[in-house]
Amino acid sequence: MNKLPGSKTKAKVWVVEQGRVRSRTDQLATEEPLEIRLTSPPQTLAITMRTPGADFDLTAGFLYSESVIHQPDDISRMSYCVDPNLDGRQQQNIINVTLRAGLRPHLKSLERHFYTSSACGVCGKASIEALQLRGCPQIPTDLQISPEVIYSLPDKLQAAQGVFKATGGLHAAALFDWEGSLLRLREDIGRHNALDKLIGSAFLAGESPLSRHIVMVSGRSSFEILQKCLVAGVPIICAISAPSSLAMAIAREFGVTLIGFLRKRRFNIYSGIERIKQP
Repeated sequence: MNKLPGSKTKAKVWVVEQGRVRSRTDQLATEEPLEIRLTSPPQTLAITMRTPGADFDLTAGFLYSESVIHQPDDISRMSYCVDPNLDGRQQQNIINVTLRAGLRPHLKSLERHFYTSSACGVCGKASIEALQLRGCPQIPTDLQISPEVIYSLPDKLQAAQGVFKATGGLHAAALFDWEGSLLRLREDIGRHNALDKLIGSAFLAGESPLSRHIVMVSGRSSFEILQKCLVAGVPIICAISAPSSLAMAIAREFGVTLIGFLRKRRFNIYSGIERIKQP
């Protein structure tokens, strides 16, 4: 296989159709590891399988959603590895993070030094009590939104998925304003990475908390999806597929509007119906 820069990989494939075999060139979603390192004290915080691109957004979003940092200037510097003992490709798979002087983050939640795959996402912390202990707040319910705005989101998300159109193998997370305008979209082979990239992008731009925004994900809503959105202050979370039972429990506990099976002109509300305008 020949690597293309960034998020796509060129590959030769064989198509078997009606008893005949032919070869053609296809594009696959690139999957490579990203190691997030802290420079002081030197340590690895996480290794995740991701699609290259928006790596700094991914790193910032991950650290923010894990409560390692709380504001953009908590990060003094982010850079790719410059270890001369590694080839250039591997250097691009390591990000060194220098936190601002004097910051002593609480890293107990990261002491697992976990490995995150695109399939399973970040593991652990699977309890509502853990989120309560982290001080996650109740989401205010002072805004209402029309069902027509919710109906419009899937088409806008799909239309903006550029890499998915080429590969068919990526998840997406999108940020919308209260009128349903698409503000940001990020793609990745991992659902949680796509959301970290999205939240990290807004965080680094100084737009957090996202208390007047909607997040939509292309797959299902899990514990990790709710946890990350909760830290970012997102009041409405929409998904193409179903939520898990724990995702629904978290949404109800913290006052999040959770929407699933959002397809065409239909959706289910699992929590927070008070934010949806009724006829």
